[in-house]
Amino acid sequence: MSGIDREIFLDSRHLAKHLPDTPQSNRLLRRGRAAHVFNNEATLFRVAEAIIEGGAHTGFARGYDRYGLLFSEAIGVRISPDRSTLPLFYGEVKIDADNQYHPVPRTRPSEE
Repeated sequence: MSGIDREIFLDSRHLAKHLPDTPQSNRLLRRGRAAHVFNNEATLFRVAEAIIEGGAHTGFARGYDRYGLLFSEAIGVRISPDRSTLPLFYGEVKIDADNQYHPVPRTRPSEE
């Protein structure tokens, strides 16, 4: 079975760090960490909907239940602290213990 078959709720606190040129994503870069950002807000919501409807459960890692889906077109980019970029084709929805979720663009499924 694919998709998420339980009631989940969007956790909007994490969205800004996954959007380009926000204070939250820029803070990650200033701190020497990579930022994984969607192309835009519309893509973020489109990816989340696609994963909720048809994503595969990839397991539980670092406190989150995870579902993912590979896309044929880039959904975002990984921006390194040196500002180099890598296109991202994999989307993941992370669900916490309170059934709150947020989408993340990634290079591949998360591992423990």
